[in-house]
Amino acid sequence: MKLAVWKRWLCRVVAGGVLVLPVSAYANVSKPVIDGVWAQGSILRGQLARGDSLYFLDRQVPVSSDGYFVLGLGRDFPETATLTVKTAAGDSTDFQYPVQPREYKIQRVEGVPAKTVNPDPKYLARIREEGAQVAVARKVNSDLQHYRQAFQWPLVGRISGVYGSQRFYNGEPRRPHYGVDVAAPTGTVVRAPADGIVTLSHKGMFFSGGTLIVDHGQGLSSTFMHLSKLLVEDGQEVRQGDKIAEVGATGRATGPHLDWRMNWFDQRVDPTFLVPPMSEVLAEDRAAANQDKSADKTKQVQ
Repeated sequence: MKLAVWKRWLCRVVAGGVLVLPVSAYANVSKPVIDGVWAQGSILRGQLARGDSLYFLDRQVPVSSDGYFVLGLGRDFPETATLTVKTAAGDSTDFQYPVQPREYKIQRVEGVPAKTVNPDPKYLARIREEGAQVAVARKVNSDLQHYRQAFQWPLVGRISGVYGSQRFYNGEPRRPHYGVDVAAPTGTVVRAPADGIVTLSHKGMFFSGGTLIVDHGQGLSSTFMHLSKLLVEDGQEVRQGDKIAEVGATGRATGPHLDWRMNWFDQRVDPTFLVPPMSEVLAEDRAAANQDKSADKTKQVQ
Protein backbone atom coordinates (compact mmCIF):
# COMPACT_ATOMS: atom_id res chain seq x y z
CA MET A 1 0.00 0.00 0.00
CA LYS A 2 1.43 3.39 -0.93
CA LEU A 3 2.58 5.59 1.96
CA ALA A 4 0.07 8.43 1.44
CA VAL A 5 -2.83 6.01 0.95
CA TRP A 6 -1.91 4.05 4.07
CA LYS A 7 -1.73 7.20 6.17
CA ARG A 8 -5.24 8.25 5.05
CA TRP A 9 -6.53 4.75 5.80
CA LEU A 10 -5.00 4.73 9.28
CA CYS A 11 -6.48 8.12 10.18
CA ARG A 12 -9.95 6.90 9.18
CA VAL A 13 -9.55 3.61 11.07
CA VAL A 14 -8.65 5.32 14.34
CA ALA A 15 -10.85 8.39 13.86
CA GLY A 16 -13.55 6.91 16.03
CA GLY A 17 -11.37 6.60 19.11
CA VAL A 18 -8.53 4.62 20.67
CA LEU A 19 -6.56 2.16 18.56
CA VAL A 20 -7.28 -1.52 19.33
CA LEU A 21 -5.28 -4.32 17.73
CA PRO A 22 -5.53 -8.12 17.63
CA VAL A 23 -2.48 -10.28 18.42
CA SER A 24 -1.35 -13.02 16.03
CA ALA A 25 0.70 -16.14 16.89
CA TYR A 26 4.06 -16.95 15.31
CA ALA A 27 5.71 -20.29 16.25
CA ASN A 28 6.46 -20.28 20.01
CA VAL A 29 6.52 -16.51 20.18
CA SER A 30 3.59 -14.24 19.37
CA LYS A 31 4.50 -11.91 16.55
CA PRO A 32 3.79 -8.30 17.48
CA VAL A 33 0.85 -6.80 15.62
CA ILE A 34 2.01 -3.52 14.09
CA ASP A 35 -0.29 -0.74 12.96
CA GLY A 36 1.69 1.56 10.71
CA VAL A 37 4.01 1.62 7.74
CA TRP A 38 7.69 0.80 8.07
CA ALA A 39 9.17 3.93 6.54
CA GLN A 40 11.78 6.50 7.48
CA GLY A 41 10.28 8.96 9.97
CA SER A 42 7.28 6.76 10.75
CA ILE A 43 5.42 6.23 14.02
CA LEU A 44 4.12 2.72 14.62
CA ARG A 45 1.71 1.50 17.26
CA GLY A 46 1.27 -2.13 18.18
CA GLN A 47 0.51 -4.85 20.68
CA LEU A 48 2.28 -7.86 22.16
CA ALA A 49 0.94 -10.95 23.87
CA ARG A 50 0.56 -10.32 27.59
CA GLY A 51 3.74 -10.91 29.52
CA ASP A 52 6.08 -10.63 26.50
CA SER A 53 8.83 -8.02 26.33
CA LEU A 54 10.07 -6.12 23.29
CA TYR A 55 13.51 -4.83 22.27
CA PHE A 56 14.33 -2.31 19.55
CA LEU A 57 17.38 -0.13 18.84
CA ASP A 58 19.29 -1.55 21.80
CA ARG A 59 16.60 -0.62 24.29
CA GLN A 60 13.72 -2.39 25.99
CA VAL A 61 10.56 -0.87 24.56
CA PRO A 62 8.00 0.34 27.11
CA VAL A 63 4.96 -1.94 26.95
CA SER A 64 1.70 -1.39 28.83
CA SER A 65 0.19 -4.05 31.07
CA ASP A 66 -2.18 -5.01 28.25
CA GLY A 67 0.62 -5.23 25.68
CA TYR A 68 0.39 -1.89 23.84
CA PHE A 69 3.47 -0.02 22.65
CA VAL A 70 4.64 2.70 20.28
CA LEU A 71 7.82 2.91 18.16
CA GLY A 72 9.49 5.59 16.08
CA LEU A 73 11.90 5.47 13.15
CA GLY A 74 14.20 8.44 12.55
CA ARG A 75 14.67 10.40 9.32
CA ASP A 76 17.61 8.31 8.06
CA PHE A 77 16.65 4.93 9.49
CA PRO A 78 18.44 2.05 7.68
CA GLU A 79 16.76 -0.35 5.27
CA THR A 80 15.87 -3.02 7.85
CA ALA A 81 14.31 -2.80 11.32
CA THR A 82 14.58 -5.65 13.83
CA LEU A 83 12.19 -6.27 16.71
CA THR A 84 13.13 -8.86 19.31
CA VAL A 85 10.31 -10.44 21.30
CA LYS A 86 11.04 -12.38 24.48
CA THR A 87 8.54 -14.44 26.42
CA ALA A 88 8.40 -15.00 30.17
CA ALA A 89 9.39 -18.62 29.47
CA GLY A 90 12.66 -17.47 27.92
CA ASP A 91 11.83 -17.93 24.22
CA SER A 92 13.15 -15.22 21.94
CA THR A 93 12.54 -14.41 18.27
CA ASP A 94 13.77 -11.65 15.97
CA PHE A 95 11.30 -10.18 13.49
CA GLN A 96 12.70 -8.15 10.62
CA TYR A 97 10.87 -5.53 8.58
CA PRO A 98 12.02 -3.73 5.41
CA VAL A 99 11.97 0.05 5.88
CA GLN A 100 10.73 2.21 3.02
CA PRO A 101 13.21 4.99 2.13
CA ARG A 102 12.00 8.52 1.49
CA GLU A 103 13.17 11.33 -0.72
CA TYR A 104 13.50 14.64 1.09
CA LYS A 105 13.09 18.12 -0.29
CA ILE A 106 15.65 20.90 -0.25
CA GLN A 107 14.31 24.10 1.31
CA ARG A 108 16.07 27.46 1.13
CA VAL A 109 15.11 29.98 3.77
CA GLU A 110 16.30 33.57 3.37
CA GLY A 111 16.11 36.50 5.75
CA VAL A 112 16.92 34.46 8.86
CA PRO A 113 18.49 36.55 11.66
CA ALA A 114 22.26 36.16 11.17
CA LYS A 115 22.90 35.57 14.87
CA THR A 116 20.81 32.35 14.75
CA VAL A 117 22.59 31.02 11.67
CA ASN A 118 26.13 31.55 12.95
CA PRO A 119 25.77 32.15 16.70
CA ASP A 120 28.32 34.24 18.51
CA PRO A 121 30.48 32.05 20.81
CA LYS A 122 29.02 33.89 23.79
CA TYR A 123 25.70 32.14 23.13
CA LEU A 124 27.11 28.60 22.98
CA ALA A 125 26.75 27.82 26.68
CA ARG A 126 23.12 28.92 26.54
CA ILE A 127 22.49 26.80 23.44
CA ARG A 128 24.02 23.72 25.08
CA GLU A 129 22.00 24.23 28.26
CA GLU A 130 18.73 24.61 26.36
CA GLY A 131 19.55 21.55 24.26
CA ALA A 132 20.10 19.56 27.45
CA GLN A 133 16.70 20.65 28.79
CA VAL A 134 15.00 19.46 25.61
CA ALA A 135 16.88 16.15 25.71
CA VAL A 136 15.75 15.51 29.28
CA ALA A 137 12.10 16.21 28.37
CA ARG A 138 12.28 13.83 25.42
CA LYS A 139 13.72 11.03 27.56
CA VAL A 140 10.61 10.89 29.74
CA ASN A 141 9.26 7.34 29.85
CA SER A 142 5.81 7.53 31.40
CA ASP A 143 3.05 4.94 31.59
CA LEU A 144 0.61 7.19 29.71
CA GLN A 145 -1.10 5.64 26.68
CA HIS A 146 -2.35 8.80 24.99
CA TYR A 147 -0.36 7.82 21.88
CA ARG A 148 -3.25 5.45 21.13
CA GLN A 149 -5.61 8.34 20.44
CA ALA A 150 -6.52 9.57 16.98
CA PHE A 151 -4.30 12.66 16.79
CA GLN A 152 -5.49 15.97 15.36
CA TRP A 153 -3.57 18.88 13.86
CA PRO A 154 -2.60 21.41 16.56
CA LEU A 155 -3.14 24.16 13.99
CA VAL A 156 -4.92 24.13 10.62
CA GLY A 157 -3.48 26.20 7.80
CA ARG A 158 -0.94 26.38 5.00
CA ILE A 159 2.02 24.04 5.37
CA SER A 160 5.19 26.07 4.88
CA GLY A 161 7.80 23.49 5.81
CA VAL A 162 7.92 19.69 5.76
CA TYR A 163 9.63 16.98 7.76
CA GLY A 164 13.05 15.82 6.65
CA SER A 165 13.84 18.65 4.24
CA GLN A 166 17.46 19.73 3.97
CA ARG A 167 17.59 23.34 5.12
CA PHE A 168 19.73 26.17 3.77
CA TYR A 169 19.57 29.31 5.93
CA ASN A 170 20.70 32.46 4.12
CA GLY A 171 22.39 30.17 1.61
CA GLU A 172 24.28 28.12 4.22
CA PRO A 173 23.53 24.39 4.68
CA ARG A 174 22.32 23.38 8.13
CA ARG A 175 20.72 20.36 9.78
CA PRO A 176 17.55 18.88 8.23
CA HIS A 177 14.18 20.15 9.37
CA TYR A 178 12.59 17.65 11.75
CA GLY A 179 9.09 19.10 11.97
CA VAL A 180 6.14 20.28 9.95
CA ASP A 181 5.57 24.04 9.74
CA VAL A 182 2.09 25.56 9.61
CA ALA A 183 1.90 29.26 8.77
CA ALA A 184 -0.53 31.45 10.71
CA PRO A 185 -0.68 35.01 12.12
CA THR A 186 0.97 35.74 15.44
CA GLY A 187 -1.45 35.02 18.25
CA THR A 188 -3.31 32.20 16.50
CA VAL A 189 -4.23 29.52 19.04
CA VAL A 190 -2.29 26.23 19.10
CA ARG A 191 -4.21 23.24 20.50
CA ALA A 192 -3.07 19.95 21.98
CA PRO A 193 -3.06 17.24 19.26
CA ALA A 194 -3.72 14.57 21.90
CA ASP A 195 -3.83 14.22 25.68
CA GLY A 196 -0.57 14.54 27.57
CA ILE A 197 1.54 16.10 30.30
CA VAL A 198 3.66 19.21 29.77
CA THR A 199 7.30 18.27 30.41
CA LEU A 200 8.93 21.52 29.27
CA SER A 201 7.76 25.11 28.88
CA HIS A 202 10.29 27.78 27.93
CA LYS A 203 9.44 31.31 26.84
CA GLY A 204 12.52 31.99 24.75
CA MET A 205 15.04 29.40 23.61
CA PHE A 206 17.82 30.60 21.32
CA PHE A 207 16.84 28.60 18.23
CA SER A 208 13.25 27.52 18.90
CA GLY A 209 11.96 30.59 20.76
CA GLY A 210 8.86 29.91 22.84
CA THR A 211 8.90 26.13 23.24
CA LEU A 212 6.57 23.50 24.70
CA ILE A 213 7.03 19.73 24.98
CA VAL A 214 4.07 17.45 25.77
CA ASP A 215 4.51 13.80 26.74
CA HIS A 216 1.94 11.41 25.21
CA GLY A 217 3.35 8.32 26.90
CA GLN A 218 5.90 5.54 26.52
CA GLY A 219 8.50 7.77 24.86
CA LEU A 220 6.30 9.63 22.36
CA SER A 221 6.27 13.42 22.69
CA SER A 222 5.24 16.53 20.77
CA THR A 223 7.32 19.72 20.59
CA PHE A 224 5.85 23.09 19.62
CA MET A 225 8.25 25.86 18.62
CA HIS A 226 8.50 29.60 17.80
CA LEU A 227 5.57 30.37 20.07
CA SER A 228 4.67 33.93 21.06
CA LYS A 229 2.81 32.93 24.21
CA LEU A 230 2.61 29.82 26.40
CA LEU A 231 -0.76 28.99 27.93
CA VAL A 232 0.30 25.97 30.01
CA GLU A 233 3.16 25.19 32.40
CA ASP A 234 5.42 22.33 33.42
CA GLY A 235 3.56 19.37 34.91
CA GLN A 236 0.16 20.48 33.64
CA GLU A 237 -2.17 17.87 32.21
CA VAL A 238 -3.69 18.77 28.84
CA ARG A 239 -6.55 17.23 26.91
CA GLN A 240 -6.87 16.96 23.15
CA GLY A 241 -8.09 20.27 21.77
CA ASP A 242 -7.03 22.34 24.78
CA LYS A 243 -5.48 25.74 24.07
CA ILE A 244 -1.80 25.37 24.91
CA ALA A 245 -0.02 28.25 23.16
CA GLU A 246 -0.12 30.97 20.51
CA VAL A 247 1.74 31.13 17.21
CA GLY A 248 4.76 33.41 16.98
CA ALA A 249 8.00 34.10 15.13
CA THR A 250 10.42 33.72 18.02
CA GLY A 251 13.85 32.12 17.77
CA ARG A 252 15.21 31.23 14.33
CA ALA A 253 12.18 32.20 12.26
CA THR A 254 11.44 34.59 9.40
CA GLY A 255 7.70 34.84 9.98
CA PRO A 256 4.93 33.59 12.28
CA HIS A 257 4.31 29.84 12.13
CA LEU A 258 4.07 26.73 14.26
CA ASP A 259 6.87 24.18 14.01
CA TRP A 260 5.36 20.89 15.27
CA ARG A 261 7.82 18.10 15.94
CA MET A 262 7.51 14.64 17.43
CA ASN A 263 10.00 12.28 19.03
CA TRP A 264 10.06 8.70 20.16
CA PHE A 265 12.86 9.16 22.68
CA ASP A 266 15.84 10.22 20.51
CA GLN A 267 14.22 9.21 17.22
CA ARG A 268 12.93 12.31 15.41
CA VAL A 269 9.70 11.24 13.71
CA ASP A 270 7.18 12.74 11.28
CA PRO A 271 3.94 13.98 12.92
CA THR A 272 2.00 13.64 9.66
CA PHE A 273 1.91 9.85 10.12
CA LEU A 274 -0.67 10.38 12.87
CA VAL A 275 -3.00 12.97 11.32
CA PRO A 276 -5.13 13.25 8.16
CA PRO A 277 -3.58 15.10 5.20
CA MET A 278 -3.86 18.86 5.74
CA SER A 279 -5.57 19.21 2.35
CA GLU A 280 -8.45 17.03 3.56
CA VAL A 281 -8.80 18.97 6.81
CA LEU A 282 -8.87 22.29 4.95
CA ALA A 283 -11.46 20.93 2.50
CA GLU A 284 -13.67 19.79 5.38
CA ASP A 285 -13.36 23.19 7.06
CA ARG A 286 -14.36 24.95 3.82
CA ALA A 287 -17.34 22.64 3.38
CA ALA A 288 -18.46 23.28 6.95
CA ALA A 289 -18.07 27.04 6.48
CA ASN A 290 -20.17 26.93 3.31
CA GLN A 291 -22.89 24.98 5.12
CA ASP A 292 -22.94 27.60 7.87
CA LYS A 293 -23.29 30.39 5.29
CA SER A 294 -26.14 28.57 3.59
CA ALA A 295 -27.90 28.08 6.91
CA ASP A 296 -27.53 31.79 7.72
CA LYS A 297 -28.99 32.79 4.37
CA THR A 298 -31.95 30.45 4.90
CA LYS A 299 -32.65 32.04 8.30
CA GLN A 300 -32.50 35.52 6.78
CA VAL A 301 -35.01 34.57 4.06
CA GLN A 302 -37.40 33.14 6.65
